[in-house]
Amino acid sequence: MSGRILVFGGTSEGVALARALPAPGREVTVCVATDYGALMLKDCPVRILTGRLDAAQMAELMRDCSCVIDATHPYAVQVTANIKAAAEQTGVPYYRLLRPEGSGPEKQWLTASTPEEAAQVLQARPGNVLLTTGSKDLAAFTALPDYQERVWVRILASEASLHQALSLGYPPNHIIAMHGPFSKELNAALLRQFHIHTLVTKRSGRAGGFWEKAEAAEETGAALLVIDRPVQEQGMSLPEILQQVRASLSNL
Repeated sequence: MSGRILVFGGTSEGVALARALPAPGREVTVCVATDYGALMLKDCPVRILTGRLDAAQMAELMRDCSCVIDATHPYAVQVTANIKAAAEQTGVPYYRLLRPEGSGPEKQWLTASTPEEAAQVLQARPGNVLLTTGSKDLAAFTALPDYQERVWVRILASEASLHQALSLGYPPNHIIAMHGPFSKELNAALLRQFHIHTLVTKRSGRAGGFWEKAEAAEETGAALLVIDRPVQEQGMSLPEILQQVRASLSNL
């Protein structure tokens, strides 16, 4: 068995994992989809590969690896499916790092299963909207006939995210480019500044700043529209995965 570990990351949990994995006798490679993901790992002693991969490319990278760890975003369903398929094809042990949802006071939130369904919910709701679901989902909300007037978007301050928002017709003065997660106070300030009636978010857990958004919406009187996680996954916490890796490589 080799000491090569392949990680698919880009999330805050993936960064924490990448910082915890390096050790004598281990070669850690972390795959991220964007330059922003690579920037988050710039001081980490790992090999970084940037770019989106299909299942065949993933399988090629997995050859001679001792294990592969999927630390991608809980909403990146197709990416996870590709990683699983590649791991099965190559026979490499696959571990899924789960992002805990955390806990807080459950409220009567609006819910949707997909961004498209969320856009349908907004069709029947008046007032300004703040999207905090990421640049990949912006296209779904252009279905709103007046999206350029009533929708604000908060996205990463990256060239790709800005290009996506602008190319879809979102006005520059409706684009908030920042890196989170954000405090309740900053979320509340943005909701007040732009007179937001509905805040749209994903159930991204404590690491993704979900509860700070929920609390800010409650404080300001904005409705919270939550896009639920696509599937209830099975996986392990960060300490559990580190323990599993140590156990699997103990005979090196």
